[in-house]
Amino acid sequence: MIRTYTPADHDPLVKLFARAGVDAPGGELWRHLPSERMIYLDPYIEYCPDTLFLAEVKGDLVGYLTGCPDSALIPSEDERFTKAVMEHKLMLRPRSLPFFLRSLSDVVRTKVRGGEVASGEDVDHRWPAHLHINLAPQARGTGVAQEMMERWQDWLTNSGSPGCHLQTLVENTRATRFFAKCEFVPHGSTPLVPGVRYEGRPVHQQTMVWTSPKAG
Repeated sequence: MIRTYTPADHDPLVKLFARAGVDAPGGELWRHLPSERMIYLDPYIEYCPDTLFLAEVKGDLVGYLTGCPDSALIPSEDERFTKAVMEHKLMLRPRSLPFFLRSLSDVVRTKVRGGEVASGEDVDHRWPAHLHINLAPQARGTGVAQEMMERWQDWLTNSGSPGCHLQTLVENTRATRFFAKCEFVPHGSTPLVPGVRYEGRPVHQQTMVWTSPKAG
């Protein structure tokens, strides 16, 4: 069943956030879930609860889609990231510090070589909405992600939105195939994502966009 978020879902959703994305590229960031949640979940609960879609199977939450109709509705990703770092003193946490040192090294090395580094979300007025989608491992391949995406795209179409963008990773081929199936297409360059590793290798950001069938 796909439904929208209610306040009673808060604690189960937080637990789902902790286990969703396991083993996926980018699934592990700086090893501090409260601060990661401040960036990738809490703002959507606060500002966009009516377009936060949940997948439920036999009473258990197994997936969520945080849909933001207009990226201007919430603080930018850079703002959210800075607040999380400061509030949780991440630079002083032994588990988190290696990520940030690696990020700094990635930025310096990439800039010296003339490469491009990912930085927050670059919002284009043609695709003002954005989303994040995540599933518990047991829900992958069951069709619930497709159902949530269809619900979100129907909502955008009916609301008159011109389109939506998202950011995934080039190396996350399962995700890029899924989004392509949902009629998202690659857009722009694929910069390095500082600090993040998958199977010991650097990863690159892939922006994808979807245009509403009702867009002029």
